[in-house]
Order: sequence, then C-alpha cells, then structure tokens
Amino acid sequence: MPALPHSATLAWWLTAWLRGHEQTDHVLDELSGGTHLLRGGSALDLLVRARGTGATYAGLALPVDGDPLGLGGPPAFNAAALDAGQAVVVGDLGLVPEEQGETVQWRTFEATRRQLPDVGEADRGLREELLGAAADLADLDVARWRPEAADALMNLHHRPAVDAPLGTPARCVDLAARGLQAWAIVDLALADDGGAVSAYEVERRRALLRPLGRAARRAIVAACSPEVWPPA
Repeated sequence: MPALPHSATLAWWLTAWLRGHEQTDHVLDELSGGTHLLRGGSALDLLVRARGTGATYAGLALPVDGDPLGLGGPPAFNAAALDAGQAVVVGDLGLVPEEQGETVQWRTFEATRRQLPDVGEADRGLREELLGAAADLADLDVARWRPEAADALMNLHHRPAVDAPLGTPARCVDLAARGLQAWAIVDLALADDGGAVSAYEVERRRALLRPLGRAARRAIVAACSPEVWPPA
C-alpha cells in the first residue's frame, strides 16, 4: 500500500503546527524522520518560512497532465509542481519537493489562490468511482491478470494506517486512507499494463481506471487541505 506523498505529510504537520495543535519539537521530530529540509536550510527553516506567510494552514496539490489539481499558479510554480506530481501551498508560498539522496529538499515559489473540491464532494466522488471500478475491473477479468488488485477491491474495509497529527479531523484521516487505497488499486491494475496483449486493451484499461485515479487524488487533496475541511 502506498504511503502518503511527501507533500501530504508536510501539509498536515505544518497545519497542526501553525494552528498550535502540535509542539515545535514534535513536528521537527516528525519531519526529521523523513529528513524534510528547506532547500539550502533545515527543517526549522521550513517551519519559519511557513510561519512568515501569516497563513494558518498548509494545503496539498497533486497535479497531473491535464488536471492541475490543487494549483492556482503562477506558471513557474505550476510547472515545478506538475513535474514533481505534488506540492504544498501555504498562503502565498508554494513548496515543491525534490528528493536528494535520503533527504527531501523543498524548493520555494510564489503561489496564488486555488480552487478545490470540498471534503464531502471528494468523498462522494471516491465512493461512486470505487463502485464503478469494481464492475469495470470484473469486466476486464482483473482477478486473472492482477489478483492483488482484485484482493484490494474485496478488502475495502481494511484501510491503510495513516499517521495524522493532532487537530486533523477524523473524517479527513479516513478519507485520506481510502484515497490511498484507491490509488493502490489503480497502480496494481495498471502495473505492467495489467498483462494486456494489445494496445487496445492497454488503452481500455487506462481509460476505465483513470476516473478512479482522479477520484483518489481529489480525496487525498481534500483530506490534506484545511481550507475545504468541514467546520470543527
């Protein structure tokens, strides 16, 4: 089962710190565990830079070609985030991860306002796509060419454990876990093109699974973006 993207982890823990739910030492321990550093600086520099924006939360972006989910611009930030497949938005600050050896270096950019699906919308969309995916993958005989994906669909109640900081709504933790679960199903079903024997089959499988992948990303972004969280 995939882990949360670096940007999702950072968004959650920055939010918890900016809102006073988590102490600095605990957040630094959490970030140091993943060796998150401001490019050219330290994990503490990363916190200080986020605090300097005046924002009270950090949100997630998970863009792909044709779907800049979580991005509002400007072009330089969008391009870097798209290349990385993820980013964090803290007020007018954009953060894009770059893995260097055992560390995650965060590059800084100017960021602008963005539009996101709210938690309820993302939740409903994910549930609908999971139901549709079960039928679609049955039609594609997924159990024959990717038994792991079939097993994952049969075990939707066994969700991955997600380590969330204090102050994160339980509904959002659950949504993030279900989004990761759906993401894993897509990855498993598309691995090695699922044993497809023709270009037509490859494209058919990708087309059927693309909506589930998008719903999974929307779920994780909403779960890790406090501006669309339900009222406490």
